[in-house]
Order: sequence, then structure tokens, then C-alpha cells
Amino acid sequence: MIRLFLVRLGAILAKEFVQMRRDRVTFAMMLAIPILLLVLFGYAINTDPKRLDAALLVTGQDHYSRAIVSALEVSNYYRFVERPRTAAEAERLIQSGAVAFLVVIPSDFGARVDRNDQPRILVKADATDPSAASNAIGALEVIARRALLREQGLEGKAAEGQGARMSIVVHKRYNPDGVSQYFIVPGLLGVILQMTMVMMTSVALTRELERGTMENLLAMPSNGFQIMAGKVLPYFIVGAVQTIVILTTARVLFHVPFVGSLPLLIFGILLFVMGLVLLGYTFSTLARTQMQAMQLAFFFFLPSILLSGFMFPFHGMPVWAQTIGNLFPLTHFLRVVRAIMLKGADWSEIGFEYSILALFIPVYAIFALLRFRRTLD
Repeated sequence: MIRLFLVRLGAILAKEFVQMRRDRVTFAMMLAIPILLLVLFGYAINTDPKRLDAALLVTGQDHYSRAIVSALEVSNYYRFVERPRTAAEAERLIQSGAVAFLVVIPSDFGARVDRNDQPRILVKADATDPSAASNAIGALEVIARRALLREQGLEGKAAEGQGARMSIVVHKRYNPDGVSQYFIVPGLLGVILQMTMVMMTSVALTRELERGTMENLLAMPSNGFQIMAGKVLPYFIVGAVQTIVILTTARVLFHVPFVGSLPLLIFGILLFVMGLVLLGYTFSTLARTQMQAMQLAFFFFLPSILLSGFMFPFHGMPVWAQTIGNLFPLTHFLRVVRAIMLKGADWSEIGFEYSILALFIPVYAIFALLRFRRTLD
């Protein structure tokens, strides 16, 4: 009895392993997803982001200012990628999202230090992401004060309260109260659209194969482009309905501000949704079953959500992770929706992101058409 049970169990196990070996997509997902998560959370994700892009506006040339700037750079919290010459130029940098911080050291900083007259440093922070702004701002005062005491030769007497009493004036832009919903809810618009649009269209062709209706579809006097358009346009309309629901909910329930142009945002959403439905259709041309299509979509979701800046500060990730993140449409859409809703950005400031979103559309469409098969074998 036991021997017969083991023989039957062995036969079933052998069958399952053979079936698993034939389903290469599923087998690859089983190995790739754990490795992907380990790499992303181990190397790319950082809850205490450093080396954030910043601009530095120093109008004086005193040695105290230079010492503080050197200390900020060595601390790795700030990476001064821009050094504007005027306040107007500096304002455009933080408005466009080119930098996350603007550090301003006034021309009278050195004179105030020598007079022991409480010198000040102004920090303007892009607070659309409160978590990224808070840690770097909190570290600035400690780093700057230590550098100033060291330059004065009073570092050993810091506990006695000697030296200039420096103050940091912080202006949190676009989200001064640090409300997390203002950052999360606009991002959810992109995440929800991505999940639903890609997932639904990824089974567009595989559903026909499993139901046995693919022959009827191929027998129709239609080319690959017409079939693709017929498959993705209904979901494009569904995406429009979802957008209305999400934007209304964001305003009514969460009171997310909207200070930008609604037509400009709608145009960005149209580009984003069109790219998503074409991407989902591309997955359907690669898969043979609905399960495989869903697995491909899920494998795309993981790095897209983690590396787009939705959950973790984008500029806090290493350069290689930022490079990969820029390959996903969600990364560019999040910049667009947050810039328009929270900053009131115009075309001159986010036009590049729109061009990238528009570029995804022909790329996905061409690849899907090349993968489309007119036969079932």
C-alpha cells in the first residue's frame, strides 16, 4: 500500500516538474522576483536619502561660508549640482524640480560671525516629498554649526555655548505642513492607472487563445494595427473614467491642492494611459496564457513602483537605480502630476517629461506589431 502510494506520488511530482519546465515564464519569475526584490531593497532603496541634488547661492567670499559649504558636501546629504548667480535663477531651479534644495548664504554672513550677531543661512526645500526634505534639513543645522565652530577654533568649547549662534531659516515650498497625502495621493493616480491598464490589456490576446476565439479574430479582414487599436481603445476609455474618479476623490476627501493647469495635466494623462495600454498589449503578444501575461505585468510593476519615486525619494537612490527608473513611464508621469498639482508648473518646466511619455507610445506600438502573429502556431 505504501509502495503504491509513493509510486503514484512520484508520478504526479514528475509530471508537475515537467510542466514547470515547459512553462519557462513561470519558472523564470520564480527565480527572478526574489533576486529582484533583494537587489532593489538591498542596494537601491534608501529611507535616509543622501546626496540629494541641491543648488548653492553664495553671495559672499568669506572663509566661514567656504568652510560650511565644504562640510555640507562632505556630509553626503547635499550634492551641489547647480550654483546660480541670481535669486531668480535659483528660484527657477527649485520650481522646475532640477534641485530639491536651495541653500543661500548671504553676503554679510562672515561679518555677522565676526560681530557675534547670529548669522543666518536660508534653505528653500522642495517639500512635495516630506520624508526626503526632513532628514536633510535636520542634518544641515548640525553640520553647519560644527563647521562654523571648527573654523572659529572653538569646536572643543561647543558644549559651553561659545561661538556664533547661527540660525537656519527654512522655507518648505509647495507643502509647508509636510502633509504626506499631498505627496502620496497624486502618485496613486499613476500607480492605479498603471496597475489596471497594463493588467487588463496584458490578457487581451491570451484570453482569445484560451477561449478558442483567436481563429475567428485572425480570420477577420483586419491587419495587426487594427486589431491592436480595437483591443486597447476600450481600456483607454476606462482609464479616463478612473482618472475622473481619482482626481475627484483626491480633492474632496484628501483636499489635495491643485494649483496648475488642468488641460496640461489631462494631456499628460492621455499620453501616460496610451503608453500603458500599448505596453499591456505588448505583454499579451509575448505570453501564451493569461497567467504568463499577468506574471509579466507583475514583474514590470515591482521595479516600476520601487524605482519611480512613488514610495522612496528618487534622488536618494544610487545612479544606476535612477538610470533604470527613468526607463519606466511611471517615473516621468509622477514628476508631471506632482509638478502640476502642487507646484503649478507650466510647459517650459515639464516639457521634457512630456516628450519622454510621448516617446513610449511609438516604441511600445512598434514592438507589439512586430510581435503580433497571424497564425496560432
